[in-house]
Amino acid sequence: MLIADDDTVVRDVVRRYLERDGLEVAIAHDGNEALRLLGSQRIDVAVLDVMMPGPDGLTLCRSLRQRGDYAIPVILLTALGEEDDRIAGLEAGADDYLTKPFSPRELALRVRSVLRRAPTPTGPLALDITVGDLSVSTAARSVTVAGQAVSLTNREFDLLTFFLTHPDAVFSREELLKQVWRWDFGDLSTVTVHVKRLRSKLGDAHRLQTVWGRGYLWSSDEQRAHAD
Repeated sequence: MLIADDDTVVRDVVRRYLERDGLEVAIAHDGNEALRLLGSQRIDVAVLDVMMPGPDGLTLCRSLRQRGDYAIPVILLTALGEEDDRIAGLEAGADDYLTKPFSPRELALRVRSVLRRAPTPTGPLALDITVGDLSVSTAARSVTVAGQAVSLTNREFDLLTFFLTHPDAVFSREELLKQVWRWDFGDLSTVTVHVKRLRSKLGDAHRLQTVWGRGYLWSSDEQRAHAD
């Protein structure tokens, strides 16, 4: 994994803790060094400081997400605690975030969580799902709309496939955090932002409904889905 942060104390403490947890850790002190490591080493998860010099964490995250073949999970570290700042990180394509100061143990748990949700070889349970113009391959973790590839983050892909395999069922944001994120608690705006991004990326191919006061569902009825 990669830790990119201009704070020496944060880098050293987190590295020692995660190495004791059995992870191999690469260190970057700014965005430029992070870019070099991302381009020269295999990185399975990146932890990026939002405020570091050079390309900051948000900029790096957006850059990674614009490369459709680069699905690396990203966790953002930020000293900013306002909801708008957290949402900005999620909208940049981050899979998760932590607000400083944070517990190294909590970071380790978040890292394990995003790694569990990262692409893994799929055996006989691989699915090819087609709904109207939308086609999804769980084995290749690929999505197309009307034959055009759509780039999703790992979490967006997991959320989409969860909805596709549970059509016409309403799930609250709390339930989605547990089922898709594997979190027993967390910021519910995380779910809201990911649903918004899915709708934007899928365009008219999405069938995600908001059921006011209850949550979200994927409608099997295209006309019903776009009536809202």
